[in-house]
Amino acid sequence: MSTAAVSSDPARLGPVPAAARTRTAGRPPWVRPSVAVLLVATAALYLWNLSASGYANDFYAMAVQAGTKNWEALFFGSLDPGNVITVDKPPASLWLMALSGRLLGFSSFSMLLPNALCGVGSVALLYAAVRRTSGPLAGLIAGAALALTPVAALMFKFNNPDALLVLLMVAGAYCTVRALDRASTGWLLLAGAALGFGFLTKMLQAFLVLPAFALVYLVAAPTGLGRRLLQLLGAAVALVVATGWWIVAVAWWPTESRPYIGGSTDNTPLELAFGYNGLGRIFGGDGNGGGGGMGGNTMFGGETGLFRMFGAAFGLEISWLLPAALIALAAGLWFTRFAPRLDRTRAALLLWGGWTVVTALVFSFMSGTIHPYYTVALAPGIAGLVGIGAVELWRGRHNFAARVVLALMLAATGVWDFILLARTPDWQPWLRWVLLVLTALVVAGLLFGLDRIRRAGIVLAVAGVITGLLAPAAYAVVTASQGHTGSIPTSGPSGNSMGFSDRAGAESAELIALLRQTTTKWSAATNGSQSAAGLALNSDTAVIAIGGFNGGDPAPTLDEFKQYVARGEITYYVSGGMGGMGRGGSGEIAQWVAENFTAQTVGGSTVYDLTTGATTG
Repeated sequence: MSTAAVSSDPARLGPVPAAARTRTAGRPPWVRPSVAVLLVATAALYLWNLSASGYANDFYAMAVQAGTKNWEALFFGSLDPGNVITVDKPPASLWLMALSGRLLGFSSFSMLLPNALCGVGSVALLYAAVRRTSGPLAGLIAGAALALTPVAALMFKFNNPDALLVLLMVAGAYCTVRALDRASTGWLLLAGAALGFGFLTKMLQAFLVLPAFALVYLVAAPTGLGRRLLQLLGAAVALVVATGWWIVAVAWWPTESRPYIGGSTDNTPLELAFGYNGLGRIFGGDGNGGGGGMGGNTMFGGETGLFRMFGAAFGLEISWLLPAALIALAAGLWFTRFAPRLDRTRAALLLWGGWTVVTALVFSFMSGTIHPYYTVALAPGIAGLVGIGAVELWRGRHNFAARVVLALMLAATGVWDFILLARTPDWQPWLRWVLLVLTALVVAGLLFGLDRIRRAGIVLAVAGVITGLLAPAAYAVVTASQGHTGSIPTSGPSGNSMGFSDRAGAESAELIALLRQTTTKWSAATNGSQSAAGLALNSDTAVIAIGGFNGGDPAPTLDEFKQYVARGEITYYVSGGMGGMGRGGSGEIAQWVAENFTAQTVGGSTVYDLTTGATTG
C-alpha cells in the first residue's frame, strides 16, 4: 500500500506507483465501458419505480410544492406559498426539487428525480476520487459499494436533504484529492465551497468530514507547511462565503416580510444551526430527543455507545461493509507507516478513513435526535476504504501478511452479513447460507494460494468482489423496489417507515373538494405540518401549518392569525393535527377559533368556516 516499490520488509506493499496508476495515457480498454455500466446500473436502480414512494416525506413535499408556486417560498424553504413558516432545515435540497417541479410540473417523479441524480453523481465522483489514488479497479469497487449500500438505495430515492448532502461531501472529497496533485489552491477552494453548500443543505452535519479533509491536505500536499496552512485558511474563507451568503440574506431581509425560520427560537438560521440542528443534536436539548434517553428507541438511534452503528437501529442500514472498511484502514495505515509524506495511498486512507471514523464516532455517541437514515453520510467513506483496501491488498497478495488481511476482510464481511441477514429471517433465508459457503470458499482459495494457478486469480478476484457485495446488494435492490413514506424511512424488504406517518391521501374526498373550491390566499390552516401537508398536497392549495413541523413554533402568533382572518385571507380552520408541543400559539389559535366560530363536520374532520365573521378583538 505504499507508493514505494516492494521491499524485503513485509510491511511494505505498494507495487504500483500512484502516478503510474492515475496519469498513464494507456488506460486499459475495459475501464470506460466498466464505468459506463456502473453509472447506467446505478441510474437504473435509483430511477426504477421512482414514484412508488408517492410524496415520500410530506413535510418536505409540502415545501417543494410551495416552491413551485412562489419564488420567495423557494428561496426561504417555506412550507406554504404564503410564506408563514419554513421547514426546520436550510433550503438547498428544496431548491433542486422545486426547480425540477417548475420545469417538469410538480409530481412525485419530478420531486424525487434530482435526488436520484444526486446518487448517480455521488457514485461517479467517488469513482473519480478513488481512481486518482488507487486506480480504476479500486474506483469501480468503491462506486459499486456506495451504490449498493442499502441506506443509499433508500435515500437517493427519497426527498430528505441527505441525497444532496452526500453529493456535496463527495464533491468536496474529490476536489481535495485533485488539490493534492499539485497543491492546487483552486481545487481546495472548491472543496471548501462544496462543504459550504453542504451546510445550506443540512447544516453542521456537512462539517463532519472537515477534519479528514484538512488533515489529509496538511499531511500530503506537495508544498511547504506555510503555504499549506495559508491554503487551508483560504478554503475556510470559501466555506464561510458559500455558507454565509444565504444567512446574511435572511438576516438582512425584514422579518415582517419573510417567513419565520422553523425550528429556531429567535427566527434566525444561525440559532437553528447551533441550537436545534447543531449542538442540540449532539448533546440533546433544544427540542431534541434521543435514543440514549428514550429506552433504546430505534427511531432515534437506540442506545449510544461504540457499537451503535452495528446495532438494531443502524446495522441493516450501513454496517454491511463497515468491518471490512475498518480492517482495511488499520492494515493500510500500518503497511504505509514508513511511506514518504506525499504517499497517495496513505493520503487516500486518511481521507476516507478520517471521514468514516469521525462520522461514525459522532453518530455513535450523540445523545440528541438521530435517525437511522443519517448514516447514508457514512457510505462514501466506507466504500472508499473498501475499494482501496481490496485492490491494494490484492496487488500485494504475494506478501503473506497482505494475503491474510485480505482474507480477514472477506471473512469478517461474510460472517457479519450472515448475522445481519438473520435479523430478517423470513426474507430469503437461503441467501445467508449461500453467502457463508461462498465466503468460506473464497477465503480458503486466498489462504491456500489458488490465485497462483493460471487464470484462477481472475476467477478468485471476481468471486471475492461478488461475495463481498452480495448481501448489501440484495438488500439494496429490495429496498429500491419498495415505496417508502413518512418522516423516518428505513431500508429493507418491508418498506417500513417510522415516525410520523404519511398523511397525503388520508384526508377525505369531501374535505379536499371543499378546499379546492376556495379562492382565498390560504384555503385552510391546521396545527402542524403533518396535518397541513396532506391537505395542501391533495388539494393543491396553500395551507398554513400552524407552528411548523410539530406545531411548536410561534408562527403565526394568535395576533397574526387574527389579522389573516380579518383580511379574509383564510377560508377554513381544520381542527386536529399536532399542536401545543412547544413555544407556538397553535393551542391559543385552536381555542380562539373554537370560541368564535361554528364547527361543522366534513368527511370526519371538524372544520370551521373563518369567513362567517367573528369578534377578532
